[in-house]
Amino acid sequence: MGKMIAVCGSPGCGKTTAALKMAQGIYGIKKTSVIFLSPDLNVPCMAYLFPNGKDSELYSFGVVLDKTDIYKEDVMKQTVNVKTMQNFGFLGFKLGENRYSYPRPTEDKVLQLITVLKDCAEYVIVDCTCDPDDIVSSIAKRDCDVAVQMFSPDMKCIAYYASCVNQFLLIEDKKLKVLNVMDNDVYVPIYETETHFHGMDFKLPYERNLKQQMITGTLSERIGAGKYRSEIERLARAVM
Repeated sequence: MGKMIAVCGSPGCGKTTAALKMAQGIYGIKKTSVIFLSPDLNVPCMAYLFPNGKDSELYSFGVVLDKTDIYKEDVMKQTVNVKTMQNFGFLGFKLGENRYSYPRPTEDKVLQLITVLKDCAEYVIVDCTCDPDDIVSSIAKRDCDVAVQMFSPDMKCIAYYASCVNQFLLIEDKKLKVLNVMDNDVYVPIYETETHFHGMDFKLPYERNLKQQMITGTLSERIGAGKYRSEIERLARAVM
């Protein structure tokens, strides 16, 4: 049975990118089976990660959830793979899909899904949304083996956590705190943010090549060598 890792945090803190790079880090270190799952319906992951992909080659997580019963074959059919990484699968919603595209899943259905995902891969990385009504993200945070809690060095992040502290009580004993520096401004309140949240376990530095991947639609590719990759691999080893 596989291990489930939930990545959660404030809006705009770079959860999806960091979760994906961590998943790729796990894959690179262990050469094992990994599934990256994004249940986000506000920004469908297939459109974000594969903006240049053909529609016929992209599949939908919604099709899996819409099944009466979920089997391993259903998950594998809707998983998107890339040639450079065997046994690494992307699972998410497609461009144009939204919360009205599929019925809201029940808790039993989500639990069945998680069981199947953990049977399909040794590591399941869930890129949790900030939506409290997203049952997939809520259950992933509750039932995960490890939670990666993301922070960004800004007032927006501090305000979010002050308002939504109850959402993160369930991960208190199994979380790793990660500060994600996404900009290269002259002044970024890194120390102030770390102090406010009583320290961080990891700090992801600004990475210019990561910005380039976001602009060119190549986030599905692994990041090159550098300080960011070293820290993301250190995080990957910690969650393993």
